[in-house]
Amino acid sequence: MFSSKDFFLALEALEQEKQIKKEVFLEALETALVIAYKKHTGTPKAVEVRLLPGSKRISMSAYQKVVAEVEDREKEISLEDARLIDRKYKIGDKVVEQLNSKEFGRIAAQTAKQVIMQRLRDAETDRAYGELREQEDKIVSCIVRRLEGVNAFVEISKIEAALIQKDQMPSDKLKVGDRIKVYVKKIKAGPKGPQIAVTRANAGFVKRLFELEVPEIEEGIVSIKAIVREAGHRTKMAVYSQNEKVDPVGACVGNRGMRVAAVTAELANEKIDIIPWCDDPLEFIARSLSPAKVVMVQATDEMRYAKAIVMDDVLSLAIGKDGQNARLAAKLTGWKVDVKPYSSLKADEVAGEGIQVIEDSTANSVTTEVLEPVDVIDDIGEELGELE
Repeated sequence: MFSSKDFFLALEALEQEKQIKKEVFLEALETALVIAYKKHTGTPKAVEVRLLPGSKRISMSAYQKVVAEVEDREKEISLEDARLIDRKYKIGDKVVEQLNSKEFGRIAAQTAKQVIMQRLRDAETDRAYGELREQEDKIVSCIVRRLEGVNAFVEISKIEAALIQKDQMPSDKLKVGDRIKVYVKKIKAGPKGPQIAVTRANAGFVKRLFELEVPEIEEGIVSIKAIVREAGHRTKMAVYSQNEKVDPVGACVGNRGMRVAAVTAELANEKIDIIPWCDDPLEFIARSLSPAKVVMVQATDEMRYAKAIVMDDVLSLAIGKDGQNARLAAKLTGWKVDVKPYSSLKADEVAGEGIQVIEDSTANSVTTEVLEPVDVIDDIGEELGELE
């Protein structure tokens, strides 16, 4: 056992500076000091180091276990050799040799500083990861720190996250120093610290924007039942109210459209269809084709296939540019939807069974694309996951 004043002075100084108790580091320090001592002295024996802050001493000893047949010369000694040291030794005993090295104090202090600084970096990384995990599936404000080709890199809680091109909105023209909002898709631990996946292009971004703007959603009165999006073009969102006195669409639109305007401003005036959710699939399909009005819907439950009939003069509106309105309606409802003009119906179809005539003025939209049900479900899962 020997005194190492420099070592403990360095340990106490770091403890005071970083406000972390030195006991947190003792086990790691003892392991590091064993490695440092063996490297410094070249001893082949197993070494044990004990730190004794109270007496400001370091206890170091080399030990070997007494065995009948030696397999590991570093940790074992034969009974015959052990009894040359002391005839009292028997199988299973430890032969302990106290070590002393005045030169080791300086090396111990340097080793302690290295270990502590690494532990501090690890602690800061763990703390940052813990704080960031709370931001997962939420919107955060961040600053664009650098650009690399079409990709931008933003800073969140001192951690850099890549906002790649497919996660940007088509209208985004980002510059270094811009403060923007992003949706945190996923946070995971990586070899060099937390890794953050962010986006501005998925439906979750729009969902969280509405939660920020509409108090009724945060209070649980209004819920977003489903939401789908094609970034930069159109979002469709189905909403429901737990309170019959609260209009879910009106709550999201706000007085004079102020709430939805705040969201669309963040989305560079992307079109948003806010649709009252309905548990009747035929009615919901009709509403999902907004802004086109559907006059009737025919559906086959087994195939999750629906035929939506619209007046001829709104057919293009129902389908949308490049089929976008219909495509989003299919994703929103989870049904394969075929949009047909009223003129295509035969007389017996108009009066036939299994057709629901839509007269409700709220059913003001129809846009669909013919998609297989499995594709619809997969798309929704990839876009958002399940929404309550």
